[in-house]
Amino acid sequence: MQFSQVVDQQLAKQGLVHMFNSGHFPHALLLAGNEGTGGLPLALALTQYIFCENRSATDSCGVCANCNKVSKLEHADLHISYPSIPPKPGTKAMSRYYINDFREFVHQTPYGSTYDWLQFINAENKQGNITAEECRDIIDTLNLKSYEGSKKVLVMWRPEYLGKEGNILLKLIEEPPADTFIIFVAEDTEDILPTILSRTQMVRLAPLSPASIASVLMQRNGIDERRALQVGQMANGSFSEALRLMQHAENDLFPDVRNWFNALFTNNGIAIAKFADDWSKSGREQQKNFLHYVVQLLENAIRYRYMPQMPPALPAEETQFAQRLAGMKLGTKALQSMAEAISKTIYFIERNAHGKTQLHALSIKLVYIIQGRKVA
Repeated sequence: MQFSQVVDQQLAKQGLVHMFNSGHFPHALLLAGNEGTGGLPLALALTQYIFCENRSATDSCGVCANCNKVSKLEHADLHISYPSIPPKPGTKAMSRYYINDFREFVHQTPYGSTYDWLQFINAENKQGNITAEECRDIIDTLNLKSYEGSKKVLVMWRPEYLGKEGNILLKLIEEPPADTFIIFVAEDTEDILPTILSRTQMVRLAPLSPASIASVLMQRNGIDERRALQVGQMANGSFSEALRLMQHAENDLFPDVRNWFNALFTNNGIAIAKFADDWSKSGREQQKNFLHYVVQLLENAIRYRYMPQMPPALPAEETQFAQRLAGMKLGTKALQSMAEAISKTIYFIERNAHGKTQLHALSIKLVYIIQGRKVA
């Protein structure tokens, strides 16, 4: 994988390349970012850059023998560790038992979550982990000479799955063999052993911008700009969430948002009842996506009220909608209360509450907020 294939994260890419080319690259690096922000793709792009025979100032060449091997996760000096389960009773969980599965998983879903991975290997309800045996195997492997006479790289995906056994790696992390780089990829640094955390240099990954997500969805997935921008807004900075949303956001959501808000602001009971009835017939995921999108529009209205020079990455109609909301006499506190009421409804829908009742009750609450009346 090349840096150009990693969604957004321009500052992180530039910083990593600069550290490597200036000779100040840490022996133990931690890439930390929320699910879907691209920690694993970025780690693999960095690994390919390290091994590349014809790297440029900004990216690997993508065509040399080493790039081809790394892109397939088949380079002899690239070692990968990740949560796994025992392949059969009486054996220990080890990454090497699942390397072919992991190659296929990364090929299919490089932005996939740990949950996605464990389901991919049919873990069901089993808890994946990185065992003491794996740690000892890592030490033995990295202390061997390089197979191809160059550098060695260990990519550990989700060091949060190391228990106290991770302390076995401390000496290796602090003093790795010559020309050996260790790259950790984490989502929750609070779950990493402090002894490991203190021995790494951390690079924080920012949530992806809606515009970046939309651009990639249009280029790689061939969806139209309007839908791409809507999904980008709902994805909350996560490309994996954007891909999930694409499966459940097949239609343009804005016409229904506009009609619903017209009913709310005019207190049109018949239209409100029709909205609740129509949307109760859609799936829960579609209901949640619709409401998430409305929350994003409300948040953009608040943002536009205070930062009009920075318009949101939305289609023209949605941008005008957010601008009109921002220009209304409706106070910022009211807009926030509306967003909170919608978020609570999403919570209840996720827990299988009756959709029609929830949507109708939500509409009444929003009418009360718009009219400045106290909500019980």
